Amino acid sequence: MSAGSGLKHMLASAVVVGVTEARARIFGHILNPTGQRSPHKVLRKKLIGDKVAEWYPYDIKNDDPLVMAREEEERLLKLEMLKRRGKGAPKKGQGRRAVKRNK
Repeated sequence: MSAGSGLKHMLASAVVVGVTEARARIFGHILNPTGQRSPHKVLRKKLIGDKVAEWYPYDIKNDDPLVMAREEEERLLKLEMLKRRGKGAPKKGQGRRAVKRNK
């Protein structure tokens, strides 16, 4: 009787393996009977880089040299105005840290 149940068990496990392989072929799954780590799950996902790039609008002012020149001129004018009021950045080596070190 043990030989009959052994054969029955072997036949049942073969059927389970066959069904598993057929299911994997039909649905496009990857079989991993050993359970080792595989990058398949990560590689199966959609790539989202293009979607992220599309979310942000294209900044045309970076291509236009006239816009860039005007922004630079405005920046320099603002710095000049701050320096006239005594609020500009200190010269190199004369900042708060340098004064603190010299004491």
